[in-house]
Order: sequence, then structure tokens, then C-alpha cells
Amino acid sequence: MEGEEERSENNGSFSKASIPKRIVIVAAGATVNIIFGLVVYFILMSTSNTYVTNQVDAVLDGYVAKEIGLQQNDKIIELNGKNTKSKYDLKKVLQKSNGEEVTLKIERNGEILEFNIIPTEVKSKSTGMYIDENCKILSVEKGSSAEKQGLQANDKIIKINKEEINGDINKVVEKVQQEGINTMLITIERDGEELNIELTPDYISSYYLGVNLKQAENKLINYLIYGGIETKEFALSIIDNIKMMFTGGVSVDQMMGPVGISEVVAKTNGFKEFIYMLALVSLSLGVTNLMPIPALDGGKILILIIEAIRRKPLNEKTEINIQLIGFSILIALSLYITYNDILRIHN
Repeated sequence: MEGEEERSENNGSFSKASIPKRIVIVAAGATVNIIFGLVVYFILMSTSNTYVTNQVDAVLDGYVAKEIGLQQNDKIIELNGKNTKSKYDLKKVLQKSNGEEVTLKIERNGEILEFNIIPTEVKSKSTGMYIDENCKILSVEKGSSAEKQGLQANDKIIKINKEEINGDINKVVEKVQQEGINTMLITIERDGEELNIELTPDYISSYYLGVNLKQAENKLINYLIYGGIETKEFALSIIDNIKMMFTGGVSVDQMMGPVGISEVVAKTNGFKEFIYMLALVSLSLGVTNLMPIPALDGGKILILIIEAIRRKPLNEKTEINIQLIGFSILIALSLYITYNDILRIHN
């Protein structure tokens, strides 16, 4: 569009449009990506299954639900002041409780009952490493035991406690979670060389009520509700992942570029997995493009907001220089990520 890349004084050009109109024009492309990703994911989820309700189907032994006498068909309507309409609502409040007392409200035969409970704590081992189906480490979580002991992305796990893994990811999980064993000896292959590393997993706590919830009836409305809930959680997970980039939860080494994405897409198993990847890439691209970084659409929107506040545009040369700096950083980052993708594929 005339005036979008460089200023123009011609009537009808981008430069002569009002700031709100220019923001809408700049945001249009990324918005289409986001809407497309959400619509595709919604359709995928709405046609795959119905959602899990807030009604108890079974009460599990050894958990707080059994202790307080929850029964089949009880409806969990509120937990710590938060309405619970799905398993996600329940899970979020329980994990945020950190094992402290919460208030539970249920509906039983039309009567509202209230309990003060302490969620049941379940501890599990966590190494902080993420591996593929061939037992190659894809990434290592910052600050995790794996990072502290020197494990790196692209290391391939060959043995645990001197027992051959033979590329079996289930065996890795089984060995890590094995009771009675804490520190383990992991043999990895790195750059053609075998290394032995002692690893002591961290223990993480998860909190549970101890119930299985009923699945909704197979009705169109339930399929649509399920699709909406899953799509909302999907969108929030993308936003959370982007937040982690700025808080240190995700390192640059864990990012994936076009080469890495192509490899993942090539390995998709079936039409549904392919459609899921399509939605994921489209939504991620749209959200990323709206980040307030020079050279991205979000950076342009930020400059327009600054222009609105100042009531006059930035110096054209200054604006161009800002965009060039941002573009240079993005190119350098893209090259680095592509290099890492190639290393992951060939190792």
C-alpha cells in the first residue's frame, strides 16, 4: 500500500490515513492468522470429542475427595471462589493452591454443600529435559537439574544406570520415575563421543481433588462447548509460551524456525495432527507478529501509538533506523535458530 513502507503525501495513501485506520491496516494480516488458527482448531476440537463436565463420575481412593465423602453425580460448582465448569477450571485452582486450604462448593440433589479442604499432594520426579521419540534431547529447561548437570539439546540418551535404552522413550520415563532410585547415571552421545553424567531429578508437587469427571452427552451443543473450551486453552498456552520467552522460561535454543517446523510437519501422523500443526503455526505466527518489536507489525503499531501520544510522527529517518535495527536483529535470530534446527535434524 502506498505510504506504508515510506511516507507519501498523496491523498488516499497510508501516510494520510488516520492513526486508528493505520493501526487496523497494520494489524490486519496478523489478526487473520490468529482468527484462522483459532477457527481451524475450534473445528478440529468440535468434531473430535465432547467435553468433560463438572459432574463427578467416580471418587478415587487415597485422595481428599474420598475423605470428605464426595459422591458420584455431585456437581463441583465452585472452588476457592472460582466457578468450575470444566476440568481446566478445577486444575488451575488446585495447582495455584500450592497445597493450602481451599473452599469447595458442590451441588447434590439440589442442595449446596461447602467443604474446606487441603488438596492431595502428589510428588513426581522432573529432570527438566524434553526428548523426542528417538531419545534425543530437544531442549533443557532453564534452572532444571538437567541443565545444572550439563545436559544439552541434541544430546542422545543411550543408557540409564548402564542399561541400554535402545531409543525407547517409554523406558526413559520409566527409569526416571522408578521408585527407590534418586541419583542415576545417564550415558549420552554428544558429537560422536559417549559421556556419563550423574543426574538427580527434582521433585515437583501436583495437587488433586481425586475425582474422575463425567463426559458430556453426544449432542451438538456439547461438541461446540468443548471446542470453545479447548480453543481458549490453546490460545492461552500460546500466549503463556511467548511470555516465557521474556521471563527466561524458554531459551533461544528451544525456539524452532521454518526448518524445524518443516521437520515436525513431515513427521505428523495423520490428517488431524497435520491440521493441528497448521492451526498452531498460524496462531503462533499471528501472535508473534503483534509483539511490539521493531520490524514486526506490533512494532509498527507501537510507533503509531507513540505518534498519537506525541501528536506528530517520528522523524522519518529515525523510524527507518529503528525498523532496520529490528530487522537486523530478527535476521540474526532467524539464522541462529535455523542453524540450531539443522543441528537437531542431523544429530
